[in-house]
Amino acid sequence: MQLIVPFAAPLADAGRATLRTLALPALRAWLAGAAVVERDDGDAWSFSPPHERALARSLGWAAGDGRLPWAAWSAARDGIVPGDLAWGLLTPAHWHLGTDQVSLIDPAGLMLDEAASRALLAAVQPLFTSEGFVVRWGAPQRWYLAHESLSGLRTASLDRVIGRNVDAWLGSDPAARLLRRLQNEVQMLLHEHPLNTGRVARGLLPVNSFWLSGCGSAQPGTTPEPTVDDRLRAGALAEDWAGWAKAWQTLDEGPIAALRGAGEAARLTLAGERSAVTLRPAGGWRRWRAFVHRPAPLPLLEGL
Repeated sequence: MQLIVPFAAPLADAGRATLRTLALPALRAWLAGAAVVERDDGDAWSFSPPHERALARSLGWAAGDGRLPWAAWSAARDGIVPGDLAWGLLTPAHWHLGTDQVSLIDPAGLMLDEAASRALLAAVQPLFTSEGFVVRWGAPQRWYLAHESLSGLRTASLDRVIGRNVDAWLGSDPAARLLRRLQNEVQMLLHEHPLNTGRVARGLLPVNSFWLSGCGSAQPGTTPEPTVDDRLRAGALAEDWAGWAKAWQTLDEGPIAALRGAGEAARLTLAGERSAVTLRPAGGWRRWRAFVHRPAPLPLLEGL
């Protein structure tokens, strides 16, 4: 049993203050007999966040920062055969124009249903197909592109961009110039498009852009795949620290507590915004050493 917990520790001051109020008794009890077996140290500006890097390592992938092929991996789960093509995940989005920056609103807030999502994709699809892209619909928040230019293209994870200035995450890869032009054309096409006019009339945010991520060709993955419990994600991205703390409590009472029943096969990866740490139960003399040097939840999480 391998459990990966994204957004286990925030960097925001308010979030770290909330972190210090958490008791997390199940995590504390499990850590008493656990030892660190892997640590991935990074920074908050990597295009691939720690939880994605951890999952990629578990799958046995070899790829650099911002080049993990999540689009091909996700497309296969949506019933699309990736084949030998390089794929990119195209997420319909709302870019909010502020006084000094453009930020990306969490796509979950768009409340796109299948009909609206398909209609919007149909509206923008000719812009991509005219440039030789293969376009596929996977789910309301998951559109896909396939094109040779996407092979090895470095892009920032959506989890890095939500609620933040998009300029910091656009990258400068020369291979992205065509996509930047297409992004501008999509924005112009969708501005005051009847589909968006109708959404605004119903009190919904317009879909005025997209975010491209997870580019590359499919890589084989090892099995079984780890469990990724992302219940902390929504609170962390929205900086809703009360909601994040409540989600941590349910996580501690559920999946974390269940680790004790998994015995020595259990592995737990806690991922923050910079780093991730993987632990497993220690056996024999290592259990005594782990108990003596047992990591406490707060210092461990604050180091992420």
